[in-house]
Amino acid sequence: MVGSANLNVMIKAARKAGRGLIKDFREVENLQVSMKGAGDFVSKADLNAERTIKYELMEARPTYGWLAEESAEEEGKDPTRRWIVDPLDGTTNYLHGLPHWAVSIALEHKGQIVAGVVYDAAKDECFFAEKGAGAWMNETRLRVSGRSRMIEAIFATGVPFGGRTDLPLTLQDIAKLAPVCAGIRRWGAASLDLAYVAAGRYDGFFERRLKPWDMAAGLIIAKEAGALVEPMNPDGHILDDGEVICANEALFNGLAKTLR
Repeated sequence: MVGSANLNVMIKAARKAGRGLIKDFREVENLQVSMKGAGDFVSKADLNAERTIKYELMEARPTYGWLAEESAEEEGKDPTRRWIVDPLDGTTNYLHGLPHWAVSIALEHKGQIVAGVVYDAAKDECFFAEKGAGAWMNETRLRVSGRSRMIEAIFATGVPFGGRTDLPLTLQDIAKLAPVCAGIRRWGAASLDLAYVAAGRYDGFFERRLKPWDMAAGLIIAKEAGALVEPMNPDGHILDDGEVICANEALFNGLAKTLR
């Protein structure tokens, strides 16, 4: 697939940051790690990846705004466009030597996500999408799964850690969903959970208390692969509320009804 100039810039930045992360991942025990909060680590590799991405994106599009996990938000000269970046989604996996983490880059235009890249450098799987142009993984076009029965479906979610106050609510969600599906997975990287829905590996995904950079890129990839996406509260806003339900069309209503 030949993408737009913006998408090509995003893929280039994600792959460049991914190469640096892979290099450090091979020596994960030597990383300089500092505590950012309970169970929430930030590593030297994480910060280096963000610097790499920011340089690549802002060099190419200096007027765009910037929203990322590890640095202050910046409003660009063009107020209609901004980059939304998680340089290392799945930091805890990364620091434990688990090869399930990704670079996530999204482009927002007038409040709508119009392009997204989620790069799993450990497996060299680059998921990407642009509004109206479909979703892809490397050279393969993506479509959501064709499963239509809840009892045959596998769903992904996140489980709060480190004493977060939303744990009881998430456990209630799991208790309601587990008896009516084939399984629930918690792999620790929301961007990849959404990309896996796009690829048909998961049948759906839900999570509470996410940040925009956790899911912005994954949302458009899932949508462009045919997934339905809504806020947990039907009257809410996904990026503002940090809550999302995502599934293929056949399963969406069942998943949403169970959780709501």
